[in-house]
Amino acid sequence: MIDFYKGEHYSAMEGKHMAQIIAHGPIVFQVARVLRDKQILKVIEETRSKGIALKDICEKVGLSEYAVRVLLEAGLGMHLVKYTEDEKFALTKTGYFILHDPLTNVNMNFVQDICYKGMYHLEEAIETGKPAGLPELGNWSTVYEGLSQLNPQQQKSWFEYDHFFSDIAFPAVLKHIYKPENHIKKLLEIGGNTGKWALASTKFDKEVAITIVDLPGQAAMAKKNIEDLGLSDRVDFYPANVLDESVVFPAGYDAVWMSQFLDCFSEEEIVSIMKRCGAALNDDGSIYILEAFWDNQRFETSAFCIQQLSIYFTAIANGNSQMYDSRVFKKCVEKAGFEIVEQIEGIGLSHTLLKCKKKG
Repeated sequence: MIDFYKGEHYSAMEGKHMAQIIAHGPIVFQVARVLRDKQILKVIEETRSKGIALKDICEKVGLSEYAVRVLLEAGLGMHLVKYTEDEKFALTKTGYFILHDPLTNVNMNFVQDICYKGMYHLEEAIETGKPAGLPELGNWSTVYEGLSQLNPQQQKSWFEYDHFFSDIAFPAVLKHIYKPENHIKKLLEIGGNTGKWALASTKFDKEVAITIVDLPGQAAMAKKNIEDLGLSDRVDFYPANVLDESVVFPAGYDAVWMSQFLDCFSEEEIVSIMKRCGAALNDDGSIYILEAFWDNQRFETSAFCIQQLSIYFTAIANGNSQMYDSRVFKKCVEKAGFEIVEQIEGIGLSHTLLKCKKKG
Protein backbone atom coordinates (compact mmCIF):
# COMPACT_ATOMS: atom_id res chain seq x y z
CA MET A 1 0.00 0.00 0.00
CA ILE A 2 2.87 2.36 0.77
CA ASP A 3 3.69 2.18 -2.96
CA PHE A 4 0.73 4.53 -3.52
CA TYR A 5 2.92 7.29 -2.16
CA LYS A 6 6.17 6.54 -3.95
CA GLY A 7 6.78 8.81 -6.92
CA GLU A 8 4.32 11.00 -8.83
CA HIS A 9 1.90 9.56 -11.34
CA TYR A 10 0.44 12.70 -12.87
CA SER A 11 1.50 15.57 -15.08
CA ALA A 12 2.42 19.08 -13.95
CA MET A 13 -0.88 20.37 -15.37
CA GLU A 14 -2.82 17.74 -13.43
CA GLY A 15 -0.87 18.66 -10.31
CA LYS A 16 -1.73 22.33 -10.75
CA HIS A 17 -5.41 21.50 -11.24
CA MET A 18 -5.44 19.45 -8.02
CA ALA A 19 -3.76 22.36 -6.24
CA GLN A 20 -6.63 24.63 -7.29
CA ILE A 21 -9.20 22.12 -6.01
CA ILE A 22 -7.39 22.10 -2.67
CA ALA A 23 -7.18 25.90 -2.58
CA HIS A 24 -10.95 26.08 -3.05
CA GLY A 25 -11.63 23.14 -0.74
CA PRO A 26 -14.16 24.77 1.63
CA ILE A 27 -16.13 26.17 -1.32
CA VAL A 28 -16.08 22.84 -3.16
CA PHE A 29 -17.36 21.00 -0.09
CA GLN A 30 -20.22 23.39 0.63
CA VAL A 31 -21.33 23.54 -3.01
CA ALA A 32 -21.52 19.75 -3.18
CA ARG A 33 -23.39 19.54 0.11
CA VAL A 34 -25.94 22.21 -0.84
CA LEU A 35 -26.50 20.65 -4.27
CA ARG A 36 -27.26 17.40 -2.44
CA ASP A 37 -29.32 18.80 0.42
CA LYS A 38 -31.43 21.14 -1.72
CA GLN A 39 -32.39 18.18 -3.94
CA ILE A 40 -30.82 19.75 -7.03
CA LEU A 41 -28.75 16.67 -7.86
CA LYS A 42 -31.77 14.45 -7.23
CA VAL A 43 -33.93 16.44 -9.64
CA ILE A 44 -31.22 16.24 -12.30
CA GLU A 45 -30.78 12.51 -11.78
CA GLU A 46 -34.48 11.87 -12.34
CA THR A 47 -34.16 13.05 -15.95
CA ARG A 48 -31.44 10.46 -16.69
CA SER A 49 -29.26 11.14 -19.72
CA LYS A 50 -31.62 13.57 -21.44
CA GLY A 51 -30.89 16.22 -18.80
CA ILE A 52 -32.98 19.11 -17.54
CA ALA A 53 -33.00 22.86 -18.22
CA LEU A 54 -32.05 25.40 -15.56
CA LYS A 55 -35.52 26.96 -15.32
CA ASP A 56 -37.12 23.55 -14.82
CA ILE A 57 -34.74 22.75 -11.98
CA CYS A 58 -35.59 26.06 -10.31
CA GLU A 59 -39.31 25.29 -10.45
CA LYS A 60 -38.83 21.86 -8.89
CA VAL A 61 -36.55 22.92 -6.01
CA GLY A 62 -38.09 26.30 -5.26
CA LEU A 63 -34.93 28.36 -5.58
CA SER A 64 -34.11 31.38 -7.73
CA GLU A 65 -32.48 31.03 -11.12
CA TYR A 66 -29.45 32.89 -9.78
CA ALA A 67 -29.04 30.51 -6.81
CA VAL A 68 -29.29 27.34 -8.88
CA ARG A 69 -27.13 28.74 -11.67
CA VAL A 70 -24.15 29.63 -9.46
CA LEU A 71 -24.31 26.27 -7.71
CA LEU A 72 -24.51 24.29 -10.92
CA GLU A 73 -21.78 26.24 -12.67
CA ALA A 74 -19.52 25.45 -9.73
CA GLY A 75 -20.77 21.86 -9.96
CA LEU A 76 -19.65 21.69 -13.59
CA GLY A 77 -16.10 22.56 -12.54
CA MET A 78 -16.26 19.85 -9.86
CA HIS A 79 -17.63 17.30 -12.36
CA LEU A 80 -20.76 16.70 -10.30
CA VAL A 81 -22.89 17.56 -13.32
CA LYS A 82 -22.28 17.86 -17.06
CA TYR A 83 -23.86 19.55 -20.06
CA THR A 84 -25.84 17.54 -22.58
CA GLU A 85 -25.57 18.38 -26.29
CA ASP A 86 -28.37 20.93 -25.90
CA GLU A 87 -26.74 22.34 -22.74
CA LYS A 88 -29.14 20.88 -20.23
CA PHE A 89 -27.76 19.51 -16.96
CA ALA A 90 -27.18 15.79 -16.42
CA LEU A 91 -25.63 13.90 -13.50
CA THR A 92 -22.07 12.50 -13.61
CA LYS A 93 -20.67 9.44 -11.85
CA THR A 94 -19.23 11.68 -9.13
CA GLY A 95 -22.61 13.34 -8.68
CA TYR A 96 -24.15 9.90 -8.31
CA PHE A 97 -21.77 9.03 -5.50
CA ILE A 98 -22.50 12.31 -3.71
CA LEU A 99 -26.18 11.38 -3.83
CA HIS A 100 -26.12 7.66 -3.12
CA ASP A 101 -22.82 6.35 -1.77
CA PRO A 102 -23.24 5.56 1.96
CA LEU A 103 -19.55 6.13 2.76
CA THR A 104 -19.55 9.50 0.99
CA ASN A 105 -22.68 10.66 2.78
CA VAL A 106 -21.51 9.52 6.20
CA ASN A 107 -18.22 11.34 5.64
CA MET A 108 -19.90 14.49 4.34
CA ASN A 109 -22.36 14.70 7.23
CA PHE A 110 -19.60 14.12 9.78
CA VAL A 111 -17.44 16.84 8.25
CA GLN A 112 -20.36 19.30 8.06
CA ASP A 113 -21.80 18.79 11.54
CA ILE A 114 -18.69 17.90 13.57
CA CYS A 115 -15.57 19.12 11.77
CA TYR A 116 -16.26 22.05 9.50
CA LYS A 117 -16.17 25.04 11.87
CA GLY A 118 -13.52 23.52 14.10
CA MET A 119 -11.08 23.00 11.24
CA TYR A 120 -10.54 26.74 11.07
CA HIS A 121 -8.52 26.31 14.28
CA LEU A 122 -6.25 23.54 12.98
CA GLU A 123 -3.12 25.69 12.95
CA GLU A 124 -3.57 26.57 16.61
CA ALA A 125 -4.17 22.91 17.42
CA ILE A 126 -0.95 21.90 15.65
CA GLU A 127 1.01 24.55 17.54
CA THR A 128 -0.44 23.85 21.00
CA GLY A 129 -1.29 20.14 20.98
CA LYS A 130 -4.78 21.08 22.16
CA PRO A 131 -8.13 20.56 20.34
CA ALA A 132 -8.47 24.24 19.51
CA GLY A 133 -11.56 23.66 17.34
CA LEU A 134 -13.53 21.81 20.02
CA PRO A 135 -15.16 24.98 21.49
CA GLU A 136 -17.13 25.20 18.24
CA LEU A 137 -19.02 22.15 19.58
CA GLY A 138 -18.89 22.71 23.33
CA ASN A 139 -16.83 23.53 26.38
CA TRP A 140 -15.13 20.20 27.13
CA SER A 141 -11.53 19.05 27.34
CA THR A 142 -12.19 16.30 24.77
CA VAL A 143 -15.11 15.62 22.44
CA TYR A 144 -15.83 12.32 24.21
CA GLU A 145 -16.89 14.12 27.36
CA GLY A 146 -19.53 15.95 25.36
CA LEU A 147 -20.98 13.27 23.09
CA SER A 148 -24.10 12.94 25.23
CA GLN A 149 -24.51 16.74 25.13
CA LEU A 150 -24.17 17.36 21.38
CA ASN A 151 -27.30 18.63 19.68
CA PRO A 152 -29.45 15.96 17.97
CA GLN A 153 -28.07 16.61 14.46
CA GLN A 154 -24.47 16.49 15.68
CA GLN A 155 -25.10 13.30 17.64
CA LYS A 156 -26.74 11.73 14.60
CA SER A 157 -23.78 12.53 12.35
CA TRP A 158 -21.15 11.48 14.92
CA PHE A 159 -22.72 8.14 15.79
CA GLU A 160 -23.69 7.33 12.19
CA TYR A 161 -20.06 7.88 11.23
CA ASP A 162 -18.75 5.77 14.09
CA HIS A 163 -21.29 2.99 13.62
CA PHE A 164 -20.97 2.86 9.83
CA PHE A 165 -17.62 1.12 10.10
CA SER A 166 -18.33 -0.98 13.19
CA ASP A 167 -21.67 -2.21 11.83
CA ILE A 168 -19.82 -3.70 8.87
CA ALA A 169 -16.84 -4.98 10.86
CA PHE A 170 -18.60 -6.52 13.87
CA PRO A 171 -20.37 -9.40 12.08
CA ALA A 172 -17.09 -10.32 10.42
CA VAL A 173 -14.97 -10.21 13.59
CA LEU A 174 -17.27 -11.95 16.10
CA LYS A 175 -16.30 -15.39 14.82
CA HIS A 176 -12.62 -14.61 15.39
CA ILE A 177 -13.10 -13.40 18.97
CA TYR A 178 -15.46 -16.07 20.25
CA LYS A 179 -13.74 -19.12 18.80
CA PRO A 180 -14.06 -22.01 21.31
CA GLU A 181 -10.29 -22.20 21.72
CA ASN A 182 -10.19 -18.60 22.99
CA HIS A 183 -12.23 -19.63 26.08
CA ILE A 184 -13.84 -16.22 26.57
CA LYS A 185 -16.52 -16.24 29.26
CA LYS A 186 -15.81 -12.84 30.79
CA LEU A 187 -14.87 -9.93 28.53
CA LEU A 188 -13.91 -6.39 29.47
CA GLU A 189 -14.79 -3.83 26.80
CA ILE A 190 -12.93 -0.53 27.04
CA GLY A 191 -14.84 2.22 25.26
CA GLY A 192 -18.28 0.66 24.89
CA ASN A 193 -19.89 3.68 23.23
CA THR A 194 -23.60 2.92 22.79
CA GLY A 195 -23.23 -0.77 23.59
CA LYS A 196 -23.22 -2.13 20.04
CA TRP A 197 -20.39 -4.61 20.60
CA ALA A 198 -21.93 -5.88 23.82
CA LEU A 199 -25.26 -6.38 22.08
CA ALA A 200 -23.64 -8.17 19.14
CA SER A 201 -21.59 -10.35 21.50
CA THR A 202 -24.47 -11.44 23.70
CA LYS A 203 -26.46 -12.37 20.62
CA PHE A 204 -23.55 -14.31 19.10
CA ASP A 205 -22.41 -16.08 22.29
CA LYS A 206 -25.17 -16.95 24.77
CA GLU A 207 -22.75 -17.43 27.69
CA VAL A 208 -20.35 -14.49 27.55
CA ALA A 209 -20.64 -11.78 30.22
CA ILE A 210 -19.36 -8.30 29.44
CA THR A 211 -18.29 -5.30 31.50
CA ILE A 212 -18.19 -1.94 29.68
CA VAL A 213 -15.72 0.72 30.81
CA ASP A 214 -16.47 4.19 29.47
CA LEU A 215 -17.07 7.78 30.49
CA PRO A 216 -20.21 8.26 32.61
CA GLY A 217 -22.16 9.93 29.76
CA GLN A 218 -21.45 7.16 27.26
CA ALA A 219 -21.95 4.45 29.89
CA ALA A 220 -25.38 5.87 30.67
CA MET A 221 -26.38 5.78 26.98
CA ALA A 222 -25.16 2.20 26.63
CA LYS A 223 -26.86 1.14 29.87
CA LYS A 224 -30.22 2.41 28.64
CA ASN A 225 -29.85 0.47 25.37
CA ILE A 226 -28.90 -2.68 27.29
CA GLU A 227 -31.78 -2.32 29.75
CA ASP A 228 -34.28 -1.74 26.94
CA LEU A 229 -33.31 -5.13 25.51
CA GLY A 230 -33.42 -6.96 28.82
CA LEU A 231 -29.70 -7.82 28.90
CA SER A 232 -28.71 -6.21 32.19
CA ASP A 233 -27.92 -9.62 33.72
CA ARG A 234 -25.14 -10.17 31.16
CA VAL A 235 -23.74 -6.67 30.68
CA ASP A 236 -22.29 -4.64 33.54
CA PHE A 237 -20.86 -1.11 33.61
CA TYR A 238 -17.82 0.54 35.12
CA PRO A 239 -18.04 4.32 34.50
CA ALA A 240 -14.56 5.81 34.48
CA ASN A 241 -12.22 8.15 32.63
CA VAL A 242 -9.54 5.88 31.18
CA LEU A 243 -7.23 8.87 30.74
CA ASP A 244 -6.92 9.07 34.52
CA GLU A 245 -3.92 6.84 35.17
CA SER A 246 -5.09 6.28 38.75
CA VAL A 247 -8.16 4.44 37.41
CA VAL A 248 -7.69 0.68 37.89
CA PHE A 249 -9.79 -1.53 35.63
CA PRO A 250 -11.74 -4.40 37.22
CA ALA A 251 -9.84 -7.69 37.08
CA GLY A 252 -10.46 -11.36 36.35
CA TYR A 253 -11.22 -11.24 32.62
CA ASP A 254 -10.45 -13.74 29.88
CA ALA A 255 -10.17 -10.99 27.30
CA VAL A 256 -10.15 -7.24 26.79
CA TRP A 257 -11.81 -5.80 23.67
CA MET A 258 -11.11 -2.37 22.19
CA SER A 259 -12.64 -1.39 18.85
CA GLN A 260 -11.95 1.92 17.13
CA PHE A 261 -10.86 3.12 20.55
CA LEU A 262 -7.11 3.41 20.93
CA ASP A 263 -6.89 5.73 17.93
CA CYS A 264 -8.56 8.25 20.27
CA PHE A 265 -5.36 8.54 22.33
CA SER A 266 -1.73 9.58 22.07
CA GLU A 267 1.04 7.00 21.95
CA GLU A 268 1.81 7.52 25.66
CA GLU A 269 -1.86 7.15 26.57
CA ILE A 270 -2.17 3.95 24.51
CA VAL A 271 0.71 2.44 26.48
CA SER A 272 -0.89 3.44 29.80
CA ILE A 273 -4.30 2.01 28.85
CA MET A 274 -2.82 -1.25 27.61
CA LYS A 275 -0.74 -1.73 30.76
CA ARG A 276 -3.87 -1.37 32.89
CA CYS A 277 -5.71 -3.75 30.56
CA GLY A 278 -2.95 -6.25 31.22
CA ALA A 279 -3.63 -6.06 34.95
CA ALA A 280 -7.30 -6.82 34.28
CA LEU A 281 -6.54 -10.07 32.43
CA ASN A 282 -6.33 -13.60 33.72
CA ASP A 283 -2.93 -15.29 33.27
CA ASP A 284 -3.65 -16.58 29.76
CA GLY A 285 -5.92 -13.71 28.72
CA SER A 286 -5.67 -11.71 25.50
CA ILE A 287 -6.29 -8.18 24.35
CA TYR A 288 -8.16 -7.89 21.05
CA ILE A 289 -7.77 -4.61 19.18
CA LEU A 290 -9.77 -3.65 16.10
CA GLU A 291 -8.36 -0.63 14.27
CA ALA A 292 -8.17 0.90 10.81
CA PHE A 293 -4.51 1.53 9.93
CA TRP A 294 -4.02 3.73 6.88
CA ASP A 295 -0.93 1.80 5.74
CA ASN A 296 -2.85 -1.51 5.68
CA GLN A 297 -5.45 -0.45 3.13
CA ARG A 298 -5.85 -2.15 -0.24
CA PHE A 299 -7.14 0.98 -1.96
CA GLU A 300 -5.82 4.52 -1.95
CA THR A 301 -9.32 5.93 -1.39
CA SER A 302 -9.54 4.07 1.92
CA ALA A 303 -6.12 5.30 2.99
CA PHE A 304 -7.06 8.87 2.06
CA CYS A 305 -10.25 8.82 4.17
CA ILE A 306 -8.41 7.44 7.18
CA GLN A 307 -5.55 9.94 6.86
CA GLN A 308 -7.97 12.88 6.77
CA LEU A 309 -9.82 11.59 9.83
CA SER A 310 -6.59 12.02 11.79
CA ILE A 311 -7.00 15.77 11.44
CA TYR A 312 -10.38 15.60 13.22
CA PHE A 313 -8.55 14.14 16.23
CA THR A 314 -5.93 16.87 16.02
CA ALA A 315 -8.22 19.89 15.72
CA ILE A 316 -11.36 18.75 17.52
CA ALA A 317 -11.40 15.44 19.38
CA ASN A 318 -8.45 15.74 21.74
CA GLY A 319 -5.46 17.35 20.02
CA ASN A 320 -2.98 14.48 20.32
CA SER A 321 -4.25 11.29 18.66
CA GLN A 322 -4.71 10.01 15.13
CA MET A 323 -5.54 7.11 12.84
CA TYR A 324 -2.23 5.35 13.11
CA ASP A 325 0.33 3.91 10.77
CA SER A 326 0.41 0.29 11.97
CA ARG A 327 4.17 0.46 12.50
CA VAL A 328 3.78 3.32 14.99
CA PHE A 329 0.91 1.56 16.75
CA LYS A 330 2.77 -1.74 17.11
CA LYS A 331 5.60 0.02 18.91
CA CYS A 332 3.05 1.12 21.53
CA VAL A 333 1.85 -2.47 21.92
CA GLU A 334 5.41 -3.64 22.49
CA LYS A 335 6.19 -0.81 24.89
CA ALA A 336 3.13 -1.77 26.96
CA GLY A 337 4.59 -5.24 27.45
CA PHE A 338 2.59 -7.18 24.85
CA GLU A 339 3.33 -9.11 21.71
CA ILE A 340 1.02 -9.55 18.73
CA VAL A 341 0.31 -13.26 18.35
CA GLU A 342 -2.25 -12.96 15.55
CA GLN A 343 -3.06 -10.33 12.94
CA ILE A 344 -6.07 -10.55 10.62
CA GLU A 345 -6.47 -8.06 7.76
CA GLY A 346 -9.44 -7.06 5.65
CA ILE A 347 -12.16 -7.06 8.29
CA GLY A 348 -15.14 -4.99 7.20
CA LEU A 349 -14.24 -2.02 5.03
CA SER A 350 -10.83 -1.20 6.42
CA HIS A 351 -10.02 -2.86 9.74
CA THR A 352 -7.26 -5.02 11.15
CA LEU A 353 -7.67 -7.30 14.19
CA LEU A 354 -4.71 -7.67 16.54
CA LYS A 355 -4.60 -10.39 19.21
CA CYS A 356 -2.08 -9.46 21.88
CA LYS A 357 -0.67 -11.42 24.80
CA LYS A 358 1.64 -10.42 27.63
CA LYS A 359 5.29 -11.03 26.90
CA GLY A 360 6.67 -14.05 28.70
